[in-house]
Amino acid sequence: MAGRAEAETEVGMGFRRLSMVAVLVAASLWLPASAARAETEVDVALVLAVDVSRSMDPDEQELQRQGFIEAFRSPQVHDAIKNGMVGRIIVTYFEWSGVDYQRVIVPWTIIDGPDAAVKFADGLQDSPIGRLRRTSISGAIDFGAKLLDQTGVEPIRRVIDISGDGPNSSGRGVVAVRDEAVAKGITINGLPIMLKRPTGFGDMENLDLYYKTCVIGGQGAFLVPVRERQQFADAIRTKIIREIAALPTPSLIREAQAEPPVSCQDGERGTYRWDRN
Repeated sequence: MAGRAEAETEVGMGFRRLSMVAVLVAASLWLPASAARAETEVDVALVLAVDVSRSMDPDEQELQRQGFIEAFRSPQVHDAIKNGMVGRIIVTYFEWSGVDYQRVIVPWTIIDGPDAAVKFADGLQDSPIGRLRRTSISGAIDFGAKLLDQTGVEPIRRVIDISGDGPNSSGRGVVAVRDEAVAKGITINGLPIMLKRPTGFGDMENLDLYYKTCVIGGQGAFLVPVRERQQFADAIRTKIIREIAALPTPSLIREAQAEPPVSCQDGERGTYRWDRN
């Protein structure tokens, strides 16, 4: 009986040793994966999609580019990045016009402090600005969504930032494309540029309402219209800070009851003539 008891004791100890080994092996597998995930997490993956169609004058395009450069050099943006849950973001910047033109100016870049932010701004400073025909917001959203699948990191939020001065006039319908992106968990924010007086030839009345109705979407989506040249830098900086920090934003355009109706098919039907050059 004593020998049998001793044997059972040894068997029990063997099981316990095997269990401990299994736990240690599992822990050794989990810890590196957890550490790797922590290394690849970012607060936001931000796509900056910038209109360079010919409906924008060269000086407007330069103001737009300089606005983004100044934003990433500003201490306010640096603080917003530092104060995030993770403390780093990933950003890319591309220019777009017609349905077949999207050009990455600065590829996906991790920004985890002022030095990286300034380096991103320098990349924008050193690249010439394109200027092409047609305006395809839908093409820009499609391209931005594809870029978001290529970050190589795990963002808490995914955002496409669309800036432009006119409605969608080529490519797929903008509402359908917007809705597809939102269904993937992507937020689309807008920076409608409204510097020219509406003339019916290259300008759209109530472009801010068009962006609100037809372009932006997703959790926390918002827009910041630019109506004066001196507003460019401040508007872009404010918008990027809100995108990084996921801050709530008050409406910056008229209340719904005061808004005239806007058709999302106006540009697509050729109601507005855009790229006049």
